[in-house]
Amino acid sequence: MTTLAFVCVQNAGRSQMAHAFAERERASRGLEDELTLVTGGTDPADHVHEGVVDAMADAGIDVAGRTPREVTFEEVRDADHVITMGCSAEDVCPAGWAGENRDWDLDDPDGRSPEDVARIRDDIERRVADLFDELAGD
Repeated sequence: MTTLAFVCVQNAGRSQMAHAFAERERASRGLEDELTLVTGGTDPADHVHEGVVDAMADAGIDVAGRTPREVTFEEVRDADHVITMGCSAEDVCPAGWAGENRDWDLDDPDGRSPEDVARIRDDIERRVADLFDELAGD
């Protein structure tokens, strides 16, 4: 079983979008029994950003009922791939962790225009699909 973790500071925008697109990719590729998905933040917000909820609804994915959560040391340590979103989430790379870490260096959607949030969403959707393609090649 491979574990992918999508981590940010607040877990209220980028990592929520990435996790939702990864859930969709996992289902469409029939990988539910092969891939575990985790999302969380190092300092989670109280709710998913409203602009993110709207942008994801426009893409056919409902994230309105999701709640940001704190990612645990164990989840990050045990993940095969940890994807950070471009925020300063230094706490997500504990010493001794042997998995792969990537930072996608994405703009924060919080407070952005709907057009900017949609652009960030589309970038995340493409990156998630590319990641799944890459993992399928391993």
